[in-house]
Amino acid sequence: MPVRIFVVLMLLAILASLFSALVMISRRGGDRRGIARALTWRIGLSITLFLLLLAGFYFGVIPPEGLSPGPGR
Repeated sequence: MPVRIFVVLMLLAILASLFSALVMISRRGGDRRGIARALTWRIGLSITLFLLLLAGFYFGVIPPEGLSPGPGR
């Protein structure tokens, strides 16, 4: 259960960063450094989540059948 919560929180952080960049882009004369910073955070969070999911699967934290509850659970 904590792994699911962590994944959902990371996905929400990725979306928040993406939408903050969208808001900065949509403003007339948006701050280019702010846009670049928000998109850099999104890329960093995405790569981190991907690597942590791979490590979780490799070390057995995430079972081969995945995080979703299957018919036997």
